[in-house]
Amino acid sequence: MGNCVVNHWFSVLFLFCSRTLRKQLDHNLTFHKLVAYMICLHTAIHIIAHLFNFDRYSRSRQATDGSLASILSSLSHDEKKGGSWLNPIQFRNTTVEYVTFTSIAGLTGVIMTIALILMVTSATEFIRRSYFEVFWYTHHLFIFYILGLGIHGIGGIVRGQTEESINEGHPHKCAESFEMWYDHDSHCRRPEFEGQPPESWKWILAPVILYICERILRFYRSQQKVVITKVVMHPSKVLELQMNKRGFSMEVGQYIFVNCPSISLLEWHPFTLTSAPEEDFFSIHIRAAGDWTENLIRAFEQQYSPIPRIEVDGPFGTASEDVFQYEVAVLVGAGIGVTPFASILKSIWYKFQCANHNLKTKKIYFYWICRETGAFSWFNDLLTSLEQEMEKLGKVGFLNYRLFLTGWDSNIVGHAALNFDKATDILTGLKQKTSFGRPMWDNEFSTIATSHPKSVVGVFLCGPRTLAKSLRKCCHRYSSLDPRKVQFYFNKENF
Repeated sequence: MGNCVVNHWFSVLFLFCSRTLRKQLDHNLTFHKLVAYMICLHTAIHIIAHLFNFDRYSRSRQATDGSLASILSSLSHDEKKGGSWLNPIQFRNTTVEYVTFTSIAGLTGVIMTIALILMVTSATEFIRRSYFEVFWYTHHLFIFYILGLGIHGIGGIVRGQTEESINEGHPHKCAESFEMWYDHDSHCRRPEFEGQPPESWKWILAPVILYICERILRFYRSQQKVVITKVVMHPSKVLELQMNKRGFSMEVGQYIFVNCPSISLLEWHPFTLTSAPEEDFFSIHIRAAGDWTENLIRAFEQQYSPIPRIEVDGPFGTASEDVFQYEVAVLVGAGIGVTPFASILKSIWYKFQCANHNLKTKKIYFYWICRETGAFSWFNDLLTSLEQEMEKLGKVGFLNYRLFLTGWDSNIVGHAALNFDKATDILTGLKQKTSFGRPMWDNEFSTIATSHPKSVVGVFLCGPRTLAKSLRKCCHRYSSLDPRKVQFYFNKENF
């Protein structure tokens, strides 16, 4: 009995740790942004520090008061005489701008700063949503940034006293008697300086190697032949592609990167898989949302032209893979964000078909929020099949789904009200009636918490940030302080 209890707690601990690790890995984009913010911060500090340095260099070079700074600034740049200079400004009439654009450190610094500014400004949400190509191409300026970082220190603008010179005379003592450097009887000699060896390559070498290996792997996988077996054009400009690829294996909720060489050789876009692992093909649904997707849909709409070639890389994991680890699952999709849940619901249908008794999930709540009625159409067949299968197996209560229409007018509402007594919904043809407006999440979570007082509930979202914020708050609000009672765990798709 004691061993059983220990094994149970170990299994619970393992699931908790794996879920925690997965959630942290799913925040890779957040980590990427934090690293970018830190790079920007330290770049600004680095630039400001050098501006102060160059101001001191310029004033020291202009000085004629015989001070230590002016004497150090006058050390020769002539390589024939040893080149033991300390001040990068050679002459009194040399400007800071001239040094900036003629030295390796200055020129690479300017190039890196421009590249960083372009990458950061083009990565704003507005640019990414409206002008994805601008974001995509400018973000690849990181290649110039990394190259500049690698050679930034080659010029040796940061200099230090040579070890031999330090041994000849202690820097602190000789600095006080700099007037006697050229006196043969003095123990202090004129100091010799040399450029410090570049160090940045040590920090970027490993990431660059990993990146190159990853790109080679992705290139190899993307070159494997993809066969398009079926093309379906759904309402609301949604394109469905069913494909086959040798050795392709997937799990529910995963996504792939898609490239169409005839549209762009370099652009790869992520799309969630809408097929189930049990099917003999994999599929994606693509909504027109930008130049690339519109061009792709247009290419497949042309009847008398050959089907465009598609390259696929993946699949890659997401938080939705854990959906069957929960006793109760809440699935929330907004618009085309329903795609990962299509895969999950299809997989459930196949599990019921095969009488799979290992399914841990006992209840699923599914919410789909759309702006227009046409968006529901391509998903209706799946929901209808699920309704019929649940009735046949006597599990009508397993799936509780709600459809919400946010873009409606009085004509649609009036038409729905007149036909409310019909067995099926007038808008979707499903038994579940369409609701108008947005869900009242506090009411929904309160009902779920009351219905499942001792369950672990996984909440999965594929939708906008504002909705994620609301659901995350509800998860915290309705989770019990007692770990033995209802607990809500929030998961969001991140691309």
